Amino acid sequence: MAVLRILSSAMLLWITALSTASAHEVLPSIADMRTVGDRVVFEVRANVESFVAGIDLAETTDTNEAAEAATYDQLRALEPADLETEFTAFWPQMAQGITLTADGAPLTPTLDRILVGPVGDVDLVRSSTIQFSAELPSNATAVQIGWAPEFGVLVLRQMDVPAPYDGYLEGGALSDPITLAGGDQATGWETFVDYIPVGFDHIVPKGLDHILFVLGLFFLAAKFRPLLIQVSLFTLAHTITLALAALGYVNVPGSIVEPLIAASIVFIAVENVWAKGISRWRPYVIFGFGLLHGLGFASVLGEFGLPEGTFIPALIGFNVGVEVGQLAVIAVMFLCVWQALRIDRGENEVNQGFALYTVLIIIAITLTVLNPAGLQTALENPVWLFAAPLATVFALCMMSIQFRDHIDAYRRLVAIPCSLAIAAVGAYWVVERVFL
Repeated sequence: MAVLRILSSAMLLWITALSTASAHEVLPSIADMRTVGDRVVFEVRANVESFVAGIDLAETTDTNEAAEAATYDQLRALEPADLETEFTAFWPQMAQGITLTADGAPLTPTLDRILVGPVGDVDLVRSSTIQFSAELPSNATAVQIGWAPEFGVLVLRQMDVPAPYDGYLEGGALSDPITLAGGDQATGWETFVDYIPVGFDHIVPKGLDHILFVLGLFFLAAKFRPLLIQVSLFTLAHTITLALAALGYVNVPGSIVEPLIAASIVFIAVENVWAKGISRWRPYVIFGFGLLHGLGFASVLGEFGLPEGTFIPALIGFNVGVEVGQLAVIAVMFLCVWQALRIDRGENEVNQGFALYTVLIIIAITLTVLNPAGLQTALENPVWLFAAPLATVFALCMMSIQFRDHIDAYRRLVAIPCSLAIAAVGAYWVVERVFL
């Protein structure tokens, strides 16, 4: 059908944009805090090129998408000594964005040194180390630190004290008062609760590959039992490897894991085209792919580590956040196609279906065109990256209602085209992660 070909073309245009959006992920900065004599010292491992280029990391997940991408790429190619010079000149501006207090009194951070890593592969993030410190007032007992939102996430770890503080600070957040002598380590329950949103955030909106895999499971059959079997197996598998990798028992390079995760997306989505239900071997395949995705989650945790004293609660909290994110993805997509499914299964709600999807298409197109700044910040990606494919899904649902008298209208006009689009994204990622 001509309309279906047009909608498929729209999905492929989205694929290109989605694929490029995942190339240069923004990573959190990791700061180790110590008290040395009468000074508080922070050693921060960070991507300093993004700071110097002026990229707003609160609104950017891919440096290629930033307006300052060209400047960033130039800085990324500089030799270590040259970038150290650039950052030293930039430091006064950065210092103004750092909030540092001792017992409520403001402190002035001073740059002690900057060590830049080698140039290496310019397509990869380069890690450098910044050390800055401040003189403490006599008898100071606690400090607080935070920095401007544009500097992004700061993972803060107190060192060399008993029961040390450990915090995950979103851009712009200020830490709790940190007792210099130690003792501010979060309880197991507090750590568990704190790491739930960290896990959720790495599915929605950051985990685009995991989102597509879960949607691939969904489009096989949007029924409770098949979904429960698939998601349960996937959850069990990635929980196993996530725990083993986080504990250091398994270590597989990302250069191997990431292409395999992309290939798993292709396999699951392509199988949806010919399978109308769970085959005998699909559960085993899903379990195997879940093991791979667990290694992918472990690489995320490896970016900032887990607190040693409350490792298990943090790991469980992160995993719960991941599961909540996956269930949220399934719930949203189920709500999107629910009316089309009901009509495909014989409910006489044709007029309501047309009216509902007309309104949803208008809303999705409006969001695509307007690209609201607030929503873009929340999604950490351009709004159209999500709104445009949703508009296409709504249009496909409307088509399945129009051709409801055809056998398997929903599957042929919604599930299969969406699965093929997912497979195309996965195939691109395989090529990108292996060859580009």
